Amino acid sequence: MIFDVLQPITKEILDFTETLSPEALGNKIELHTHQKTVDLDTVDLAIIGVLDNTNYTNEEKVNLTNFRKQFYSLFPGNWQKNIADLGDIEAGETFKDTEFAVSKVVNVLQNKNIITLVIGGSQELTYSLYRGFNQSDKYIQVVSVDKKFDINKGGIEQIFPTYISRMIVEEPTNLYNFGVLGYQSYYVPQEEIDLFENLYFDAVRLGEIIKNIEIAEPFLRDANLVSLDLTAVKSSDSGNYINFTPNGFTGREICALARYAGLSEKVSIIGLFQHNNTVPEAVSMAEILWYFIEGYQFRAIEDFKNESIFSKYIVPIDDFDLIFYKSNNTQRWWMDINNFLKINNNMQNIAFIPCSHQDYLIANQQEIPEKCWKALKKMI
Repeated sequence: MIFDVLQPITKEILDFTETLSPEALGNKIELHTHQKTVDLDTVDLAIIGVLDNTNYTNEEKVNLTNFRKQFYSLFPGNWQKNIADLGDIEAGETFKDTEFAVSKVVNVLQNKNIITLVIGGSQELTYSLYRGFNQSDKYIQVVSVDKKFDINKGGIEQIFPTYISRMIVEEPTNLYNFGVLGYQSYYVPQEEIDLFENLYFDAVRLGEIIKNIEIAEPFLRDANLVSLDLTAVKSSDSGNYINFTPNGFTGREICALARYAGLSEKVSIIGLFQHNNTVPEAVSMAEILWYFIEGYQFRAIEDFKNESIFSKYIVPIDDFDLIFYKSNNTQRWWMDINNFLKINNNMQNIAFIPCSHQDYLIANQQEIPEKCWKALKKMI
């Protein structure tokens, strides 16, 4: 039972909820307490904390009290989904102990189709979230919002590999695609950029997204797991002056990305990592999580079998046709590459590639869009 490893909400937080408006989130969500566990069969979204800072420069013990006070103080939108805070997973005697506990808890929640929101210390816990998915016959796509790639210098075979390295090399290898949104070039050595290109992974620079934040949406729409490093937000907006970051996403931009992730019908796990215990950053974290939940409330599951809700565009390129679909409901775009690839059943959904209107315009110039080209390289 997962509640054997989840520490209940503290009395300090429970006392705090009594000071809040009856309409505040702290009085609207279910809480795992010493007196009451949560019936998971009634939950749509679950929050869990992970109090482990291993491999993070901030050695102070993770404390989510400030985060919970800030999040509970917010007011929900017109939300119809049931939210629960299941409490915290304490750091194990070793980091592997923590990883094991996290992956088991996440796996239970995934099996119950519960959207999982993880507030952790070290971003290395992303690997545990990845392993929380059922590993049989499932291709997993991961997006990291980060200022760097988190691959150790010296390559992916190092004795102390990072979470990305482990996803690439450790069996079972279910990782289909990995993307980094918002990287800053001066934090990334050229050898890591070359490795991403060789693996046909996605990497979008901070400047590109700031110019047009909508280009990030198709990447998040295609993800199963989103890992957000809070040092990707500039310190003047996040309040993180312990690990100072002069450049990065603004508070508005990071909340927009969180909302895109919530809108994605594929994203079932999101993690917020690399935070400190200060009140200013807790405010940022609370708002990021609020926007993810807000996006989730308005998810649109679009069925490609129902052709009436799509406009279809066929673009001849060389000796094949590239087919685009535009949703008449949400105005979102997809590329369909099933028609010229023999796709096995496990990869059928991957052959519908989220894209943008700009990709359609590129195809009309007789160029294969980058997202399509990378997908073809992986499948051929």
